[in-house]
This record gives sequence, C-alpha cells and structure tokens, in this order.
Amino acid sequence: MTDDALLPPDPERQKARDDLLAYAFRALAGRALTEAELRTRLARRTDDPALAAEVLARVQELGYQNDDTVARAEGNRRGVGGFRVRQTLKRRGVSEGLIEETLAARDPAQEAEQARELLERRWPALARKRDPRASAYAFLARRGFGGAAIWAAIREVSQQDPPEDAAAE
Repeated sequence: MTDDALLPPDPERQKARDDLLAYAFRALAGRALTEAELRTRLARRTDDPALAAEVLARVQELGYQNDDTVARAEGNRRGVGGFRVRQTLKRRGVSEGLIEETLAARDPAQEAEQARELLERRWPALARKRDPRASAYAFLARRGFGGAAIWAAIREVSQQDPPEDAAAE
C-alpha cells in the first residue's frame, strides 16, 4: 500500500473533478460527442491531463460516451452518402476501424434509394438549370453519395420528368 492511499482526498482536486464531470455531462447533453471531441473539450477546461482522463474514463464507464453509438447514429443519417459519413467520422476523431465497420453496415440499395428520393424532391429546380444532370450530380456528390448511386438516380428521375432542354430535342 502506498502512502497516497492513506491520505484523505484533496478537497480542491475533488471539487475540480466534480466541476469537470458536471461540464462533461452538460456537453454530452447537448450532442453526442466522440471520445476525441470530449477529450479536447475537457483539456480546454483543465490544466491537469490526468484529471481530464479520469473524468473521460468515468463518463465512459457510466455509458454516457461511446464512439460506437456516435458512429452508428452518423451511419444511419438519412440524406447523406457513405463518403460524407466517412468524412464526418474522420473529422470527429473516430478510429478508422470503427469507420469501416460503420460503412460496412450501410445498405447500398438503401443509399441509392435515398439518393433517388433526394433528387426527386430537388429535380424541379435542377431541371431548369443549364445542365440539369451536372447540377444533380454535383448536388448528390456534395451529400456524399457515390457515382453509381448518383447516375442511377439521375437516369431514373430524368426519365420520369425530363429536363426542359431534353424535351425540346
């Protein structure tokens, strides 16, 4: 047994820990944060990295922070493609293995259907543009959809409601 174990807890450190823990709960109440995001926020609040690590560990132990949950929620977002999911998770500090696992769980047929649904809603505005197919491609690419899903959606939607310039040909 060490001498530190026999000493009573430092009231100042305990107060700092409690304050940092309360901050962590407030931060997580606003939005699900990844471990990297929460670690960064805690590090900004204290000069003691051991205290920040202790609070992060406690929050994870209690189940309030979990990268798997954050990744699953991002992977299930509607209206965004796999490329956007990958980029968002990478930016938020999620491990590459978890990103790959999240993307593998996405259904490519469902992603293609979401691209088509998005394009159907936006097609009336896009059809009036000079090059509606290029505009549609750019719109869906910014949302993170892959080329195969985009071209399938463009073919399907443009056949249902051809752009005005194509109808005049």
